[in-house]
Amino acid sequence: MWEGMVHGMLTGINATLVPINICMVLFGCFSGSLIGMLPGLGPITAVALMIPVTYGFDPTTGMVLLAGVYYGAIFGGSTSSILINAPGEAATVATALDGYPLARQGYPGKALAIAAYASFSGGTIAVVLLMFFAPMLASVATSFQSADYFALMILGLTAVSAFAGRGGVLKALLMVVLGLMLSTVGTDQTSGVQRYTFGSLELLDGIEFLLLAMATFALTEALMIVLKKDASSDSLNPKMIGFKSLKVSAKEFKLITPSILRSSLLGFFVGVLPGAGATLGSFMSYGMERNLAPPEEQARFGKGSLRGLAAPETGNNAASSGSFVPLLTLGIPGSGTTAVMLGALIAYGIDPGPRMFVEQPEVFWGVIMSMYLGNVFLLILNLPLIPYFARLLAIPRNLMVPIILFFSLMGVYLVTFNDFDIMMMVFFCLGAMALRLMNFPMAPLLLGFILGGLMEDNLRRSLMIYDESMSFMWERPITVSINCLTLLVLGMPLFRSVLAKLKSKKNPNALLK
Repeated sequence: MWEGMVHGMLTGINATLVPINICMVLFGCFSGSLIGMLPGLGPITAVALMIPVTYGFDPTTGMVLLAGVYYGAIFGGSTSSILINAPGEAATVATALDGYPLARQGYPGKALAIAAYASFSGGTIAVVLLMFFAPMLASVATSFQSADYFALMILGLTAVSAFAGRGGVLKALLMVVLGLMLSTVGTDQTSGVQRYTFGSLELLDGIEFLLLAMATFALTEALMIVLKKDASSDSLNPKMIGFKSLKVSAKEFKLITPSILRSSLLGFFVGVLPGAGATLGSFMSYGMERNLAPPEEQARFGKGSLRGLAAPETGNNAASSGSFVPLLTLGIPGSGTTAVMLGALIAYGIDPGPRMFVEQPEVFWGVIMSMYLGNVFLLILNLPLIPYFARLLAIPRNLMVPIILFFSLMGVYLVTFNDFDIMMMVFFCLGAMALRLMNFPMAPLLLGFILGGLMEDNLRRSLMIYDESMSFMWERPITVSINCLTLLVLGMPLFRSVLAKLKSKKNPNALLK
């Protein structure tokens, strides 16, 4: 085993350290970062745009380029989320929860730097795990059935406690239910039945994620700035946004390091599961860190917590690397982006799967080893540009609001080319404004919307296998283990509140401090 892995690594190094492949890694990382920074254009769009470019290359060079574009877009997607609260990709929604408040507090450089360090660490750790455990994890991924995926989605939804302030868990749960309801709009892919379309042809395909994300985050934020007369951007001095603003102290590194390590492991293993992807990895990493944080740090989540920023950014990059496990070893796409890459592999005449180790080792190991180089390139490319990106927040409010509105509206229109979507976007924005004024969190809404379709499909398949019985929730050991973990996560806030009351009874003076 070890001899085969060492031989594979040497094959990958030889395939990667070819001048044209090094250039393709650099070009892929750079172009992916640029596309990922634009609201509305995520990794799927970035990879799809690059596929025609790869037709003239050999398979190794082409796949190295597409892999670089993929994790470059994931890496760069955090920039618009942090600076203007416009998560154009589902995987960066959780990044905006603490990244944007931190940037508005006058630390945009630090927020982007921490995101860059977390992305680099998560990607690098995941590549190491990919190299050592890919064949073994492939067998774990195949052992997951629909019942296990349904239980995993429920576990993901328990992350709502991470988006709720004190006494706000019920509001977060209501927003999850609203998100699940919105995910059912459109045509049922199994039966072909139209659901909640109200006779509108525009709703036959359902509601676009990008439309909902831009309406509830970017558009709403721009209007809230006007409504609250937030002049924080007007007071930000551009001269303060230099390379010194990127400095992260040793104390801050010590604070985020455990979060990065935990989120790298969790994100990678979630990414290994076909269909889970970087989105679930980022949300679960954020939820895990908030639940593990001490009470004083928990209070900072959603208000600019460094751990709240580092965890999802690490998780989504680790999950994006983990999604290559089912793609390369089983021929099963682990995410929407790797599904596009699967099409590119088939176009090259390569059959992804267990035989790929033997028949195309230079492609398999070349992609893996190029990720090491790609992560270094991404850090080198992005860190020097952070002060220039951060200057966006120095733009006065009367200019910043129209810019956010323009990019949000045009980002949606250029994807759908449908003016009905713009009207629906305004409708959702007004609804989100009303909910935000009543202190309802928006992130659980998007989490429910993202996981709604996956939950429905896996629930339907599970019920078909078990003859319409819910016994699938406790018949398989993997399902039972995930359900126990879900109960543990749900019970943790209650356990902490009981523990706090017991401590206050033992030490009544603690309440007066």
